[in-house]
Amino acid sequence: MYLAGGDCIENARHGYFWDAFFFSVQTMASIGYGAMYPRLECPYTNALVTIESITGLMVLTIATGLMFARFSNPTAKVLFSKVAVIALHNGITTLMFRTANQRHNQIVSADLKVTLIRNEMSLEGEFMRRFYDLKLVRSQSPIFALSWTVMHQIDENSPLYGATSESLAETETEIAIVLTGIDDTVSQPIHARHFYLADELLWNHRFVDILVRNTEEGDAIDYTKFHDVREI
Repeated sequence: MYLAGGDCIENARHGYFWDAFFFSVQTMASIGYGAMYPRLECPYTNALVTIESITGLMVLTIATGLMFARFSNPTAKVLFSKVAVIALHNGITTLMFRTANQRHNQIVSADLKVTLIRNEMSLEGEFMRRFYDLKLVRSQSPIFALSWTVMHQIDENSPLYGATSESLAETETEIAIVLTGIDDTVSQPIHARHFYLADELLWNHRFVDILVRNTEEGDAIDYTKFHDVREI
């Protein structure tokens, strides 16, 4: 477009593309003119400079805002066990899975919501995908720093009461987990989610203990066994 204005850039070679290109770069980036600058007697070039300067400032502002919004937003790095288990705990059949914070920071006011999703038929014979909230033994943690074994007791009030591995597969049951909290480093809300399918719910299994006691530095957690389970 600058070339179309003719010889309107001072000290630029006439019709030379690269001189016009670098002059355009200086205008858009607000670098400031050195040897080349627009001639006063060329209103076309000065109008083009004005438009490009405004456009350059807008592009810079939008790009800066997008970059800041993208990288300033914290992301949770939460680990969930590859499977969930169903076994007796304190004499009650319990659904259990593990979660852990993979960062060195802490998640303050961590809150877990677990939902069971399955196919059902209404009394009128209509197909429905139903959602049931699962009541947890402990759904909140004031400080989530290491690991957390989440438990749901399968009693008469549980939607899993009387279920079997075959019935869960037949109804295409899923377990949806949503974890929310506040990153204590930047004081921003974060969230993480995970799903367990019916074939990822292991009956009569128990997680391997990951707590290692009496080490040189005290008790420790062995994350190499985080996903390991054993059959009862």
